[in-house]
Amino acid sequence: MVISSPTAVADEAIIINALFDEGLEVLHLRKPDYGKDEIRSLMEKIKPQYYNRIALHHHHELADDFGINRLHYSEANRPPNPQKGLQYTQAAVEAPFGGLGAFLSTSIHDVAEYRTLSNKFDYTFFGPVFDSISKVGYTSSLSDDFVFAVEPGRPKVIAIGGIDPANIQRAKEMKFDGVAALGAIW
Repeated sequence: MVISSPTAVADEAIIINALFDEGLEVLHLRKPDYGKDEIRSLMEKIKPQYYNRIALHHHHELADDFGINRLHYSEANRPPNPQKGLQYTQAAVEAPFGGLGAFLSTSIHDVAEYRTLSNKFDYTFFGPVFDSISKVGYTSSLSDDFVFAVEPGRPKVIAIGGIDPANIQRAKEMKFDGVAALGAIW
């Protein structure tokens, strides 16, 4: 997975299309300071065949307009009553997609949070696993022998923070279900 740069990047849609063309599985579109129209404008420049591989972090109401069925909730905007909120969201997203269903994700920064996550989430980001490339001072506190104990029937766990080609194998050894890169890409 790749997480978009939080700020504008020259030729960003061209780069996003190229990443998908080369096999990118999922792009998390995270633009916290973008308004709905700015997100719409960026989406309109991305090839429509990739819309189903984009997760919206903001302006979830745009999902219907682009056939997006992946929604991300940060810790700050995760519904306070996940069962009720997520059931509503999933139902609202499923209808336009002929029952294909939604992929819901969130973020955690503490292992203890994992056990409290609703099973409505397909996966969660966990990090920083390594010292961040893009965020100054965002450092990992994990021990050298850290292993994430992913539980059967629980959301998958995606490593985030400092992910680059040199440490992807180490993230696999830590038993993460996948990785998401930001700084190494942008």
